[in-house]
Amino acid sequence: MPFYTMPDGEKLFVREVGQGEPVLVLSGLGMQSWQWLPFILPNIQKFKFIIPDWRGFGGSRNCQIPQDLDAIQNHWRDVDALMSQLTLDQFILMGYSMGATTAMHGMQYGNLREKLKAYLHIDQTPKIPTDETWPFGLFGKNHYKFKKLLSDLSQFLHQHLHVRFVDELPPEPRETLVEMWVNFIKIQGSHKIAPFIFNLTLKHPQLQKHLLPIRRLDYMRWYIDNYLNHDEDYRDAISQLNCPTTFFIGEKSSLYPSEGQMKVSGSLSNAKNIIFKQSGHTLLITEPVKFGQEIRSFLKASA
Repeated sequence: MPFYTMPDGEKLFVREVGQGEPVLVLSGLGMQSWQWLPFILPNIQKFKFIIPDWRGFGGSRNCQIPQDLDAIQNHWRDVDALMSQLTLDQFILMGYSMGATTAMHGMQYGNLREKLKAYLHIDQTPKIPTDETWPFGLFGKNHYKFKKLLSDLSQFLHQHLHVRFVDELPPEPRETLVEMWVNFIKIQGSHKIAPFIFNLTLKHPQLQKHLLPIRRLDYMRWYIDNYLNHDEDYRDAISQLNCPTTFFIGEKSSLYPSEGQMKVSGSLSNAKNIIFKQSGHTLLITEPVKFGQEIRSFLKASA
């Protein structure tokens, strides 16, 4: 499981599992490459899975943040560099959430479309903002409430630039940060569990750092600022994709309304939808058996 040198000299950790046809896997925000193992291990005799850990997570947790790029721009630069070093061409790509956004960025600003043999797009919108042209952005009808929360989080994190890790914050601001994150959980529809989580962390402060998706505040700030300010529209870019494309869509997704995702798939010439009726955004957690089966079906059809 080697490290690859990126254009800025940082070493990106890339998990490589299996043998055979290459499959590049781009994870969602907060994921680590090992979390894909239960779903890909049944396929390692015929496919070689290439799964980078994004900067700030897993084996890439110590990579430096580039000062001149936002998270998605940087992820695409890292992916482009990895593709070049591995000489990937006419390969299979699986992109989940932020990984799918990175893929669409590569379709819009790079030559990714021409390099794909097949593409799996997992629960993501081509346009983060909600506006009069696109009501299906991040959190749909709750988009503006979500943007306000992101703005508050960003402001908080910029006020604590001198602090690197969550557990290095003094107790009061650390509780403030946890409460903000619990409010984020509420927006996702977890109204019943969110107050319980917050009260639990108040009683047991040592748990607070584990509630947040990442301990490093500089990375948290980088990713939050990316979603706060991201105004790209990838609808045209993905609609021009000609390779066989499969959409995994969580029918109950509060982050990315399923109706918008189906509109996008309908704009492609060679696409089909797999609907996860019991799932929101985390379909690999809520319907893991179906998720694994559908990945296997996708790979079999793409070989």
